[in-house]
Amino acid sequence: MKQIEDTELTLRAEIERLKQKVEEQSRLLAHGEAHPRASKQVSKTSLWALAALALVLIVVGFFAGYLPHERREHMLIAEAGSEAQALPSVNVVPVERSSTRSELVLPGNIQAVTEAPLLARASGYVKSRYADIGDRVKAGQLLAEIEAPELDQQVKQAQASLDQAAASLEQAAANLQQGQANAQIAQTTAQRWTSLQSRGVVSRQENDTYQSQYEAQKASVHALEKAVAAAKSNVAAAEANLSRLKEMQGYKKVVAPFAGVITQRNVDVGTLITEGSTLLFRIAQTDRLRTYVNVPQAEAGSVHVGQPAFLIVSDRPQQKFAGTVTRTANSLDPATRTLLTEVQVPNADGALMPGMYADVDLATPRQYPPLLIPGDTLVVRSDGTQVAIVMPDRTVHFQRIQLGRDYGDKVEVLEGLQAGQDVIVNPGDAIRENAKVNPVALSLEPRGPAKKRTIRSPK
Repeated sequence: MKQIEDTELTLRAEIERLKQKVEEQSRLLAHGEAHPRASKQVSKTSLWALAALALVLIVVGFFAGYLPHERREHMLIAEAGSEAQALPSVNVVPVERSSTRSELVLPGNIQAVTEAPLLARASGYVKSRYADIGDRVKAGQLLAEIEAPELDQQVKQAQASLDQAAASLEQAAANLQQGQANAQIAQTTAQRWTSLQSRGVVSRQENDTYQSQYEAQKASVHALEKAVAAAKSNVAAAEANLSRLKEMQGYKKVVAPFAGVITQRNVDVGTLITEGSTLLFRIAQTDRLRTYVNVPQAEAGSVHVGQPAFLIVSDRPQQKFAGTVTRTANSLDPATRTLLTEVQVPNADGALMPGMYADVDLATPRQYPPLLIPGDTLVVRSDGTQVAIVMPDRTVHFQRIQLGRDYGDKVEVLEGLQAGQDVIVNPGDAIRENAKVNPVALSLEPRGPAKKRTIRSPK
């Protein structure tokens, strides 16, 4: 095409040159400087040359315009026919292996490892209060004092009962001593009368009388010993009662059972409280916290005691709190098919608080990681879930698969595929079994393992 254009430009330049020559000859004729015959001959020659050049221009225009247009039309028709006969192009992605570590995020509520309510053990009025909500207290620290006048009177009464029991014991002991003395005299008398009766000085009846008196004194001594034992028991009971009431008096001072933080206060100075029913304070030990999570059955086998875990709270999304799996239930809940797992996290700086909602990140290793494919490659039909595979001969084959975990944008395949196979992305209705296609590799970002997933445990 360029050569034709160059030829046309050359011919146009030659025509211009001949026109100039004709005009020069005309000027010479006008001034009588040329021979008439020669001028006439030159003029005829110029005219024939101009006619020939015009004819050449017409031919060149024909070949330069019509023939390329004709060739373009034939090329378009050929390309349209070729495109009609070409194979349909489909986007394919390779089947990849999943990560060797499974990221599992489960919801949980943070709780204190040790938390206890403090109830009143003595009835009365709150005399003083030394702690409030949010105060950090030490073990044994005084929190409140209770004024219990009735309990004080009970202690005095118990002391009086103890003194009375002690007096009764002393009296029983004195009676026992007197009875033992009488028994000793009766024994001596009985022995004398037995000696006299053996020599025939006294009658047998008189001897039997004194023998009976001795036996009666021995029985009396035995009874007095029992009385002394009963008096001792009364003294012990009175002492136990007095000790109990004094212990109750000790509960008039409410102290912290362990170091922690006061999370609840329900009384103030002057409040009437009842023994065993009035909640005074609630204290929680926050230097170490725990979180319970429900691990699904599919993950239960990979969770074990001592496994590392991380807690993520919403107000600090960039910070992870390291913890450890401390215990599991070793049994699935039949209602939810989940494994109750406890994760403990150190909290020496107090950054976490009981009652906070957190996501627990459990990184579980996988010995045999399954295959991974994009979620938009699945074809769900009545005979099961399938994917369209492009075979080496570029034919389509629909393969049934067994799915594993669903990550949203990607899913795991347990059976039916092999690593490296090409699966079609978004296969349409035109993609049929054994159809020929033109596979086009599709680049997916990001590649590799799927993102973390959050599982909401059933309530």
